[in-house]
Amino acid sequence: MMGETLHVKNGPLAGQSFPIINAISIGRNPGNTIQINDLQISRQHASIQKTAAGTILRDLGSGNGTYVGSNRIVEYRLSDGDVIHLGPFEFQYENKAVTGTPPPALSIIGRNKGTDVQVTTETEGELAAASADNIYQTFVGTAKSETGSEDLKTAQARLAAVYRANQIISSEQNIDRLFERVMDQIFELVPAHNGVILLKAEKSGDLVVEHQHSKSPGSEVQISSSIVSRALDNGEAVITYNAAQDQRFEAGASIIAQNISSAMCAPLRHQNETLGVVYVDTRGTANAFTQSDLELLVAVSGPAAIAIRNAQYVQKIQKAYQDTLVALANAVELRDHYTVGHTWRVTNFALEMAKEMGWPQEKLEEVEMGGVLHDVGKISIDDAILRKPGGLTDDEYEIMKVHPQRGARLMQDIEALVPLIPYCLYHHERFDGKGYPFGLVGEEIPIEGRLLAVADTFDAMTSSRPYRKGLDPEFAIGEIEKSKGTQLDPHCANALITCYREGRFDHIIQDFGDKSDRDIVCPFCSNSISVADDLEVRGELECEVCHRAIRLMSDGREYYGELIARADAISPHTPLPDSGAYPRSRTPSDGAKH
Repeated sequence: MMGETLHVKNGPLAGQSFPIINAISIGRNPGNTIQINDLQISRQHASIQKTAAGTILRDLGSGNGTYVGSNRIVEYRLSDGDVIHLGPFEFQYENKAVTGTPPPALSIIGRNKGTDVQVTTETEGELAAASADNIYQTFVGTAKSETGSEDLKTAQARLAAVYRANQIISSEQNIDRLFERVMDQIFELVPAHNGVILLKAEKSGDLVVEHQHSKSPGSEVQISSSIVSRALDNGEAVITYNAAQDQRFEAGASIIAQNISSAMCAPLRHQNETLGVVYVDTRGTANAFTQSDLELLVAVSGPAAIAIRNAQYVQKIQKAYQDTLVALANAVELRDHYTVGHTWRVTNFALEMAKEMGWPQEKLEEVEMGGVLHDVGKISIDDAILRKPGGLTDDEYEIMKVHPQRGARLMQDIEALVPLIPYCLYHHERFDGKGYPFGLVGEEIPIEGRLLAVADTFDAMTSSRPYRKGLDPEFAIGEIEKSKGTQLDPHCANALITCYREGRFDHIIQDFGDKSDRDIVCPFCSNSISVADDLEVRGELECEVCHRAIRLMSDGREYYGELIARADAISPHTPLPDSGAYPRSRTPSDGAKH
């Protein structure tokens, strides 16, 4: 079949093909070109329309989203061979009439499934645009001699407001909080109802919705792709006036349905690079924005772009730091194959416990790092001991007991790792003083060590080894109860018991629950993963313990997982606080073997 065609790959319409003459729609309602009577499909789910810029796929505000490959889209120019996913249904776009490369269209992608930003290609209405640099120069220009005192007061107030906004913005290094602060300051300065920050993806160049804000929570934000393109491509600050009343809009145009009366868009420029744009609009107020508002938007956007670029640099440094920690943890996992997955399970147990105990976000991020490195000292233990399939002799056990101190020594000369030392050094101390390496008692043991000791003990009991099967979690919880005040800190033990009773460990515990023939084992951390019935072979899923991305595979007899990429195993975090010194010279006690 020549021309453009949409092929249905699965479901009740599998094998059917629909030519794209002008436009087609997909949804549950009977009026759609392709009707799919399935509750995972919205009544008006998606459309495909030919335009001068190419054939455009649009999500129509669906509940479950529209995806091309693994990326959720709001508007996307289709290329021959693209695979489209709507709920469990798969389509393939074919263009046999392609004779050259069509001009690129604006592609805007939601950062996550919660993104409620839609794109329209409607004409902007009455529009004014100018170089953002020119507007900035006007804003800070010298006052004319005939300027009155009221005008000067107004100018002073505007400068003071922008100065305060820039101080607030420049003080934030966490990129997610930075987006919030930028938008908060813009809403303080201009009468906007909705706002969106969009940044270019580093590799694809697509615009990604990084942050959105609306004065009507839960409502959909609709933006004009032509306004955004103009700001992005030309470095212009754009303002529209009274768009909803413009005669060029047809009666059913989406921009009218959204009642957008005015919109502004400014580029986020750092040096000679455009990082993205900031877009704001109003609803129901004709000519709500003025040239003065556009100047204020540009005055905030310039410093915001610098702050965003700096935050991105900080994020990259933190990512490199996190990757280094994960590489160290992986080195231990690779050597100690009898306890594979232990690091990630203990980290997740400890994180849930810390949340239960009300630890602040910065401390939770530290817990993740400390959990990842708590056994790093095992890297110094001889293979004959570390990988021994049975129990250890007394002499071998004494050698194994040095791993907390070896791990602490590994970290002590790296400033960023010093706050993580307590997680490593004290996780084998016992509340009754019979632990190692220092035999500390009760609250002499830093809380980080007491936390990890409980998580570590629970995983040691419930996880399986080649030479023994893990204990039933209910039995292990009973042992934790008995150990409160002797081996384990009562407060931390109670937090673990609460998390377990509330089901917060169900996805973490090794070999949990009844398995179906579609359940698989994570090829990285050995966690049991329950596979949804509607996930097809070669579909992607994520391990909830180590957060690795996995592809579902089958050899015709059984299902298994294939590791396809490393997802973030630990979240971005702020600089870690100083935890102080740690003991170096106490005499080890015999301790208990666990």
